Amino acid sequence: MSINSQNVSARRAKAISLIKAGLIHSQTDLVDQLKKSGYRVTQTTASRDLEEIGAVRGRDGRGDSIYQISESSDDALSRVNPVPSKLILSVDHSANLAVVHTPPGAAQFVASSLDHANLTGVIGTLAGDDTIILVSKKSNGGAQLAKELLAFANAKNSRGHKAGRK
Repeated sequence: MSINSQNVSARRAKAISLIKAGLIHSQTDLVDQLKKSGYRVTQTTASRDLEEIGAVRGRDGRGDSIYQISESSDDALSRVNPVPSKLILSVDHSANLAVVHTPPGAAQFVASSLDHANLTGVIGTLAGDDTIILVSKKSNGGAQLAKELLAFANAKNSRGHKAGRK
């Protein structure tokens, strides 16, 4: 993965964090906060990032305008871009674990993207060179987690190849 792709992913993950913390009321706020965090960003970039991560304008408890991100885990995997779905070669599961297979060297990047997606049903991830283990909060949640990861990989894979171990 290129440095640029990792920077985009990290910047968007930071934007999600700032929005969830209630700090972003405008695109200017996002630009300022990201710059304080060391990211090079313009108003255009901030606007694109807000669109890509699914941020919407809403009102906080005082009625002030604020950016928000839905807490639904259905979209969580697609919030951090660029989407690493083509790097998910296959997914398997057992009990509360889901195991993701990637090309050699890609597991840590994919795991980081999954971590930044703030999946609500995941306790954590562990990545090697080409394998990622995701631990579900539910004792039998591995199957559901694997199903979500496969659906994500299949839906986002522009070539239409079905993800699965060959």
